[in-house]
Amino acid sequence: MHKRGEMKSFIHKATDLTPEIILAPEENRFIISGKSAPEDVRGLYYPVVEWMEAFTAEVRNRNNYTDSNPLRLKLDLEYFNSSSAKFLLDVLNFIRDLNNDGVPVDVEWHYDEEDVDLREAGEDLALLCELTFRYCPKSR
Repeated sequence: MHKRGEMKSFIHKATDLTPEIILAPEENRFIISGKSAPEDVRGLYYPVVEWMEAFTAEVRNRNNYTDSNPLRLKLDLEYFNSSSAKFLLDVLNFIRDLNNDGVPVDVEWHYDEEDVDLREAGEDLALLCELTFRYCPKSR
């Protein structure tokens, strides 16, 4: 059931080299998970960035997020390459801009608890986009 004017979800199914991307505002499900090392990084992420642009404009018009129900972004990447990192930062900057405009956000960074590099990559991204991440270690 769609409310009038509600954005359609953006879904990209995972492949060997690309992550699963679920951007579903009606369910407050924003997930990027898996491996991100696409051959055509622009082809994968440009539609995501365009979707985020439209989405943030809509949220600014009608913010349905509250402290008890923040915009929740779950990042659960086992690996991402440097060109993917740039686009992840683009996505995170949209989230930061909304947060700066008073929209409550919750960014979860999931990582294998033994993968120190991935934890640090999350910390680096958090610093770059000036957001506070919640770190969620996964045990094997």
